Amino acid sequence: MEYRRLGRSGLKLSALSYGSWVTFGTALDDAGARDCLALAYERGVNFFDSAEVYLGGEAERMLGRAIKALGWPRDSFCVSSKVLYGTGDNHDPAETARPTQQGLSRKHIIEACEQALQRFGLDYLDLYLCHRPDPDMSLPEIAFTMDSLIRQGKVLYWGTSEWPASDIEALIAFADRNHLIPPQVEQPQYNLFHRARVEQEYRSIAETHGVGLTTWSPLASGVLAGRYDDGIPPGSRLTAAGFSWLSDFVFAGRQEEMRAAARRLQGIAADLGSSRAQLAIAWCLANPSVSTVILGASSNAQLAHNLAAIEFVEKLTPEIRESISQAMSFKPDRPI
Repeated sequence: MEYRRLGRSGLKLSALSYGSWVTFGTALDDAGARDCLALAYERGVNFFDSAEVYLGGEAERMLGRAIKALGWPRDSFCVSSKVLYGTGDNHDPAETARPTQQGLSRKHIIEACEQALQRFGLDYLDLYLCHRPDPDMSLPEIAFTMDSLIRQGKVLYWGTSEWPASDIEALIAFADRNHLIPPQVEQPQYNLFHRARVEQEYRSIAETHGVGLTTWSPLASGVLAGRYDDGIPPGSRLTAAGFSWLSDFVFAGRQEEMRAAARRLQGIAADLGSSRAQLAIAWCLANPSVSTVILGASSNAQLAHNLAAIEFVEKLTPEIRESISQAMSFKPDRPI
């Protein structure tokens, strides 16, 4: 496994990490999750991602139960949680939280942190992220609250996920002016269908401010792996209970174009001796601004296969990367 610094911080994360979104509690029960986590840890993965909203908090509980059962030393791994939505059911409007049970107020950030620690069964979070911007948010309130959690030892590093770069820069500037600990991580979607935000909008925060990127969905929920070449099969991630919105989110009306683009990767992958999934993950890893790529896997076999993607990063010459870009070229990214 390769280890990379989280931006300019001193923290080193495995270049490939493992997330609990969608699969925990749906494709994986406790035993399956524990087996996948054990394999990831054995292969050198030291960062495991979750959020308060994932399966209404149950994903964090599953991760916590597995960590306890596996007996990992606390100083050998990192976990993250994300705050905003509360423990509502995966953004389902029917599951309406009370105003103080969601958002980015000081009250919810602090209480959500305590609740995440209880679910994990841990004393502190390594990373704590504001899951999305909150229309009612106060940047000073967020900055002061996160700073206080770090100074209390409940959080080690904090940051954002899918925030506009302008808001992140404003947070950093406010923290600097007030001698607060600034955000050090942003967690954006990054894959061959979604390049613009990481490569353009976030370039300044990565290069100028040293913010580390912990990217998610390297396979675009399986599209780049060829899982939906012939349609959406029953039992797939896009048909999981509680995730009826995910298909529209992934495809956004571009199903045929995306499938065709994914199929064009097959020849390039074959020439490298990799699968399409491994090629797509290696492509994300080749970006030096990326601190870690978060994988989601629903079996040991799938996880082992995807972890092997790191072996192909050095094979991605500029010529091959250009071939990949041409194969994927069909429309500009849609906004997230």
